[in-house]
Amino acid sequence: MGQLEKIWIKRSKRGPMDPAQKAATKTGQGIVGNADQGGYRQVTVIEKEVFETVSQELGKPVDPVWRRANLLVTGISLVQSRGKILKVGNLRLQIEGETRGCERMDEACQGLRGALGKDWRGGAYGVVLNDCEVTVGDAVSFEEAPAHKP
Repeated sequence: MGQLEKIWIKRSKRGPMDPAQKAATKTGQGIVGNADQGGYRQVTVIEKEVFETVSQELGKPVDPVWRRANLLVTGISLVQSRGKILKVGNLRLQIEGETRGCERMDEACQGLRGALGKDWRGGAYGVVLNDCEVTVGDAVSFEEAPAHKP
């Protein structure tokens, strides 16, 4: 089982990423107050362990906020998670795909976009399935698939 390490809320497109201890979510919309609402990319999630590895590879500290994602988790792998439901506290997030980096990554740290461009290192994005509140420290896991009945 993993844990929610950080939350960031983006005020506007290309705007700053504001750290938060808590965030409310709205079904089918995303994080309340976040610039990205609706569609399939309502919430973005990254892994703390990836940034530790990337820092070593690039030979310099890489701050996860530079990825411009909403949630930083630890202790869980997002690799090949498309179609799964990620539980963050009471939040249920349907993972829709792998997040690809953009030119903003290299503006923050030269080489970051390339370092995050393989094997789901840029994280995942998904759709919010329920209204709730998430808090730093919440448990993170993948929802078990319902048992198949014969």
